[in-house]
Order: sequence, then C-alpha cells, then structure tokens
Amino acid sequence: MLKLRGCQIQTIALPVNASRGATTASQSTRSKPVGDISSVFPSLSGTASQPLPPRFADLKRRLIQGHEEQVTHGWHHLLAELREETGIIKALGSSIIPELAFGDLNNVNKRTAFRDGLHKRGVGIIRGVVSEQEALGWKELAERYIQSNPSTKGFPAEKPAVYELYWSPSQILARAHPNLLRTQSFLMSHWHCSNKSARISTSHPVIYADRLRIRQPGDSGFALGPHVDGGSCERWEENGYGRGGVYSEIFKGNWENYDPWESSCRLPVASNLYNGPGGCSMFRMFQGWLSMSLTGPGEGTLKVNPLLSKATAYFLLRPFFQPTKSSSDIGLAFLDAKNWQLEDQTTSVLQGAIPSNCQELNETLHPHLGLEDTMVHIPQVRPGDYVAWHCDTIHGVDKIHAGKSDSSVMYIPACPLTEANAEYLKRQRETFVNGTPSPDFPSGLGEGEHLGRLSTDFVMQNISIGAQRAMGLAKYDEGRRDIPPTERQMLEKANQILGFA
Repeated sequence: MLKLRGCQIQTIALPVNASRGATTASQSTRSKPVGDISSVFPSLSGTASQPLPPRFADLKRRLIQGHEEQVTHGWHHLLAELREETGIIKALGSSIIPELAFGDLNNVNKRTAFRDGLHKRGVGIIRGVVSEQEALGWKELAERYIQSNPSTKGFPAEKPAVYELYWSPSQILARAHPNLLRTQSFLMSHWHCSNKSARISTSHPVIYADRLRIRQPGDSGFALGPHVDGGSCERWEENGYGRGGVYSEIFKGNWENYDPWESSCRLPVASNLYNGPGGCSMFRMFQGWLSMSLTGPGEGTLKVNPLLSKATAYFLLRPFFQPTKSSSDIGLAFLDAKNWQLEDQTTSVLQGAIPSNCQELNETLHPHLGLEDTMVHIPQVRPGDYVAWHCDTIHGVDKIHAGKSDSSVMYIPACPLTEANAEYLKRQRETFVNGTPSPDFPSGLGEGEHLGRLSTDFVMQNISIGAQRAMGLAKYDEGRRDIPPTERQMLEKANQILGFA
C-alpha cells in the first residue's frame, strides 16, 4: 500500500487552453449552488414539488401523436409482462443479480453467463477487484482525512453518511487502480454501437469524480428511495434525451424494440438541461461503487430494480395513462389493464419528475412496478467488490441501516471516452487542481484548504499513464493502429479538447 504524506496540492502544468472551462451546446457549465446530496432528491430535502408548466402537456401530445393506439396496446402488454416478472423477482430475490470474479474476466463461459444476466437485469457484481486489505486501507485513510478536516460537509449534517468529498487520497487512488479501470472497460464492452461512425471508446474509461459514503449502524437519515439518475424531465424532452431518440420506440408503443444497450443514440443527449443538482453532464454507462466494508442486505446497502428495459418503458409511459376507477373503489382490480386508459385531457404531469432533480419513483405514482417486491438487495459484498448498474436502472438504499458495522463505498461510475465526456473532463480537471467539487455537484470551497490532499506531483508520479489519461492529465496515444479508425479519431479529438494537440 502507498505510504502517503499530508500535503497541500501544488500547481500542475496544464496544457495550452486547458484552464479555460469548456462550453457545449448540450450541457450547462454554470456553477451550481452550494449544497449536499439532499439537493438532488425532494424526498430527502422535503421540498414540495411544483406543477410542471403547460408546455409539458404539449410535449406529451407530440411524443405519441399518431401512435396512440399502438401506445395503448403496448401499455397493456407491458402491464402483463410486469406481473409475470414481479413473480420471478419475488422468487429469486438477490440471487437474480449476476456475479463474476475479477479473476474470471477471461473465462469465456463465466463471462457469457454474466453477460446474459447483465443484459437482462441491468446490474452486476465483479468480486475482488482489489484486495480486501487495500479497500479497508482506503476506508481508514478516508476516515483520517475526514477527522483532519472537520469542515468537511455531509448529509445528514449532524451525523453524515454521505460526504461532500471528491478528491480525497482514497478516492483518487481507487479510481486510478488498474484493476478498476480494467473492470470498467470490461463492463462497458457490453454496450454496442450501431452507428459505425460514432466517436466513442469504451476501452478508455474516463473518471467521473463522485462522493463517498460511510454509513453507520442505525442511520435512517440517508433513506434514499427508488430513483433513476441522469436527470428527470430530460427523458421526455425533445432537446434532452430526445436529441438522440433514445426512447423513441417506447413513445411509438414499440417498447419491445427499445435497446437500452445502444450507445450511439446517447452521444447527443443533454441530460442536464436545468443545471440542477440532479443533472449529469457525462454519459455514465454504469453507475457504480467500490465496497470498503462487509455489508449484507438490510445493512444500509443498495437496492435495485432488476427489470431495466420494462421498468424504463413503464415509468416513461406512465404519464400518458390514468385509472378509470380508484383503488378505494375496486381494490386489487385497480391494477388491471382494463382499468387504465390514455388521459382524457393531456396534463403536464410527469410522475416523479421535477426539473433539476433526479427521477423519483414510488408505489403511489408507479403502482404496477410493485416496488415493495421488485426492489431487491444486492447480495452481501466484501471490501474490494465492485457493484455496477445500468444508467437507467431504478435503485435506492435501505431506509434504515440495521447492521452492526459501517456500510462504506466510494461511488465510481464507468464512463466511456466521448467528445462530451472529454469536455466535462476538461472542466473537472480544474476542480481537481483547485480542490473544489466536481462540476456536476454543489459548488463551494470544497477541499480547497483540506489537510492531506494529494499534490499533483504525487499523483503524476504514482498513478499509471492510463489513470492519468482517465483524469485528463496526460495525452492519449492517438497513433495506435490496433484500434478502429473511429476510436483513433476519438483519441485525437480528446487530445484537442484537453489541450494536448
């Protein structure tokens, strides 16, 4: 394990133009208000949701115009599929989530079984990405960093479980670990790109600096319910996910044709139209975290909805339908397909979607998902295990940490190299130098004056060239001839954006 000496960060010699914030047509570059993770979720902050403006009713009419009959037929078929899937999930529980040992990444048979499960369920676990000793060492290092810097913010404020830390030594070293970078590339290889001219590289992971969690037994403050990251209203908006037609088949009523693993349609997406705390300016193929503790179901851990494409289709179509009779009138028959029809008068309601926040879901707004039954715990994880879930996967956490020891993770998503991601990386590099929060997150001084923050000299001398590139600190090898031409073009473009050209 690396022996670290506390030191303030020093100036790094950035390439030409690298200090200028990038601007793109699709993502906002304005600084966000000061805050914490509760800013992202009305259910955590207690913020009352306001009705959406009438333009959303016009949007809904346009989305399904000319396809109303097919959308209705697709909706009824979807409800039948959800009933069947709910029974399967209830029977299998946590065992429905595929697993693979890091040492088996090259085992064809085991990889194939894992791939099939991942594609269907949208979530998976890679065991033993780093050693337990190393992962526990990172937790100890993070705890010392927090103790040395009592100004560190977190949520809940009185007894934090999630810390507003982005550049602690533990996080930097974990993101840079070669095993983790290899795991991210492996997971992203399960996506495909139908547009052969699209500029994207899944073999060059890009670092997205996120928070860390150290949740203590008994905590009920970080009671994060079912939600989907990457914006909310943007999923319906034409200048949001509509830019790539990501969900166009769903809005035509052909949800069975929706492919959640197609990457090229997501490249033009704007998922952060409102510059809010729930927006994300990067294309994260997978949300993910690296475990720093031994944690089992009910012990303050992750819960996921392993329905992926069907659940996505449901929450996107839900705003177009209304029940003809309430549950108090007809009881269990409330969920029957014959009780649901297209809205008589199109409303502006997008259940659980609020501009600037994540997409939240619950039993009342999304009754057919059966969230009480379909939100399953991930199996027990050990320090060094990596858990990843598709960017459209519904997920949440235990409302109460009923375990006897901490539930600790570092949030480390898997992001491909794209033009938009390189633009974000350029902006994020500045926040690394200054010790301020990553651009997508609440602003403020952050770790700018924290003791023990790693110097850039240390980082450049102690992480691999691959990790340096993932942080935007080193030039990509654009001269490689063992990669497809479009990937080589992506490396060239990234070098231009990052100022290395």
